[in-house]
Amino acid sequence: MLAVLVLFLTTGIADAAGAPSVVGIPMEFILFALTLLGVALFHNQTFSVALTGLASISLYKLIFTGFKTGIGMAGLASHFAHEWVILVNLFALLMGFAILARHFEKSRVPVILPKYLPKNWQGGFVLLVMVFVISSFLDNIAAALIGGSMAHQLFKAKVHVGYLAAIVAASNAGGSFSVVGDTTTTMMWIAGVQPGQVLVAFSGAAVALTVSGIIAAKQQHAYSPILKHAHHHTRVDWGRIFVVVLILSFAIVINLIVNTRFLAISDTFPFVGAAVWAAIVISIPVRRHDWEVLGESLKGTIFLLALVSCASMMPVESLPAASWHTAFGLGFVSSVFDNIPLTALAIKQNGYDWGILAYAVGYGGSMLWFGSSAGVALSNMYPEAKSAIQWLRHGWHVILAYVIGFIVLVAFVGWHPEPLNKIQSSAIPLTMAPKSQLSAQN
Repeated sequence: MLAVLVLFLTTGIADAAGAPSVVGIPMEFILFALTLLGVALFHNQTFSVALTGLASISLYKLIFTGFKTGIGMAGLASHFAHEWVILVNLFALLMGFAILARHFEKSRVPVILPKYLPKNWQGGFVLLVMVFVISSFLDNIAAALIGGSMAHQLFKAKVHVGYLAAIVAASNAGGSFSVVGDTTTTMMWIAGVQPGQVLVAFSGAAVALTVSGIIAAKQQHAYSPILKHAHHHTRVDWGRIFVVVLILSFAIVINLIVNTRFLAISDTFPFVGAAVWAAIVISIPVRRHDWEVLGESLKGTIFLLALVSCASMMPVESLPAASWHTAFGLGFVSSVFDNIPLTALAIKQNGYDWGILAYAVGYGGSMLWFGSSAGVALSNMYPEAKSAIQWLRHGWHVILAYVIGFIVLVAFVGWHPEPLNKIQSSAIPLTMAPKSQLSAQN
């Protein structure tokens, strides 16, 4: 990646401000696009690619353009001094939710759920609805893996690729309208988007689930009919359910209190992340936490934070204006590139309808297996899904569902762009500043 940086710096054409660009595209975006392309192509080296991309973009800005907060190492240090709250919040939430997801899995609720499924293809559809609901309060990656595990049992280990695509789509759809259901919506929440603003995505997500889910359920029924297991003797571990509810409650209540009563200091400390870990510490006597899951999640969390950091350095004033057309296109872009940095860019740019954006970047990543973390995780469980051709051939209904769901959102809910609900001051992280302020700083 550093070699690519040197190549572009020697061949780039200076833009009006004197900064190198290629056909009018700022070099930061070129390097960022190359980083995301590397993540998409080299799935076994995503961690190294992300860190290399972050180093390349940082080095480029150190040498050539500087940062909005200054030039040189002082500018870089000042930039991350502005960004630290959102990065620490995101780190704490991702690691904390990993513990939460493990508690839900061990509560034995996923084992009991299949006994409530109907027969025929309707059973497969209801399973997707369950994944959709689970993802609304649990991480969408965990929801996809729970759905994949249940499907493995219910369909005698013969799961159709089209149905696998639908499981990923259901998990991403369920997370798109909940601020605790997907990393992208959690990022919006931390940045000041209210839960109600994201909730409007439910209309499009429910329509998309119905369209894709019915088609996929019929595909699966023709391929391998459902085989139910009653699990009459399995009991729910209510202690673990209590831990799950406690962690979610702390996160939601503290975020609402800080952003309604203490807005002036909401950007000075990672309150939500701290609340999640306070709940984890308080609940230690209830059930033992699987601390080992932290080690398993650490590398993936740092990978996401590296991409978010890359996005925070982008000159967003060069991007197309926020509109429903732009949001619609971002859905297709997220099917190829990770939706986490795309969301970070949108937050930095500001001025979106956050519910429509949440649906677009969340559900849009389902159109290819590597377009979302849920898809990558599920394909590790089902290696046959790691074929873009087979995914598109059998999971075509996900694309159709995305388009129909988006049309429903725009036509019946409408495009209602709103600025982020944060007080404008020099203490606000740059990813949260309004577009007008960003333009002025440039």
